Amino acid sequence: MPQQQPPAAPSDDEVIAATRAWVDKAVIGLNLCPFAKSVQVKGQVRYVVSAARDTDALQVDLVRELESLATADPAEIDTTLLIHPHVLNDFLDYNHFLDVADATLAALGLDGKLQVASFHPDYQFANASADDITNYTNRSPYPILHLLREDSIDRAVEAFPDAADIFERNMDTLRRLGPAGWNALRVGAKAKT
Repeated sequence: MPQQQPPAAPSDDEVIAATRAWVDKAVIGLNLCPFAKSVQVKGQVRYVVSAARDTDALQVDLVRELESLATADPAEIDTTLLIHPHVLNDFLDYNHFLDVADATLAALGLDGKLQVASFHPDYQFANASADDITNYTNRSPYPILHLLREDSIDRAVEAFPDAADIFERNMDTLRRLGPAGWNALRVGAKAKT
């Protein structure tokens, strides 16, 4: 009996397409981030797929992308999604790496100018069970380090008077949507029904 080959790793184009679909259908479509639509429509989101297979290589890519974003014209690149499908697929390992990401920001002197937000296929809030639907506010098709400009966040918060309520509103949106509604979006990890 022939041995079955493991599925081929997705191409960079497939990874970016899945991530864009998630941004369009979940992040923008469900209005999880009211600031995302503008930069997506204007083409100011940089999608980068890391070929890293270990955390050292990912940190090299992170440094490059942080420096690139810091020097880029915000009208051209406002935010970067550093997608890393081959490393930190375990959420706890990913979560620990966020400390490395923050330390990298500080070492580059970019703390207060840029920040790193976290998205992962198995994202889990500290006080939530693994199958809690509210985790899906931060569940993406692949592990992602989202690099954001502090100035852009400040402007967006000023323009959105109820910015402090976004987190709770997102939780309510996911509870109303439920696992079946999330699964109907077809944007990555399936919610348990």
